[in-house]
Amino acid sequence: MRMVLILVLAFSFLLPSAQAGEFNPVLDIKDPAPKWSALPATDGKKYAFEDFKDYDVLIVVFTCNSCPYAVDYEDRLVTFAQEAKKANVALVAINVNKVEEDLLPAMQERAKQKGFNFPYLFDETQEIAKKYGAGYTPEFFVLNKERHVVYMGAMDDSTDSDKVKVRYLELAVAAAKEGKLPAKQETVAIGCRIRIERTRRNRSGSK
Repeated sequence: MRMVLILVLAFSFLLPSAQAGEFNPVLDIKDPAPKWSALPATDGKKYAFEDFKDYDVLIVVFTCNSCPYAVDYEDRLVTFAQEAKKANVALVAINVNKVEEDLLPAMQERAKQKGFNFPYLFDETQEIAKKYGAGYTPEFFVLNKERHVVYMGAMDDSTDSDKVKVRYLELAVAAAKEGKLPAKQETVAIGCRIRIERTRRNRSGSK
């Protein structure tokens, strides 16, 4: 019986973890960031992952129009993006929700209304969110010069801008600029669930 228990425990260490990172089901810190091909943006252009290759640090944030938490962070994103550009840091926002209030026409209206100073992309396939393991809006990923993940999670420690004490995103970007990992590499993203469409099956069991 003892031998069986030992074998079970030994085998369990060989099995892949359900979580890649501490909170992310797909990516772990230091993993190469998933790339995307040209996606349409609110400014009428298309942007691919490689379009940001000249920046020292790239921030990818999954967000949308319809989530109250995402809306709460819009002004903070605009302010952050403005300062980031001065340090050769790019911020790109991606929306994958497919409800009417989150489709590209609504995104364009929102970007104009709020004065977004960063690319706001739409991925109708939702594949890029799946590849990043993103589950919430807003959810942030900081990529270093080599485009490896150095931080995943929330922008800061409070959805209320007046109560922020720890600015995780700023600390992660500062560390990445120096070629280091931040002290805090993962946090729980607080927001609304990304609305990933489920594949429906017919009665025969086929998709």
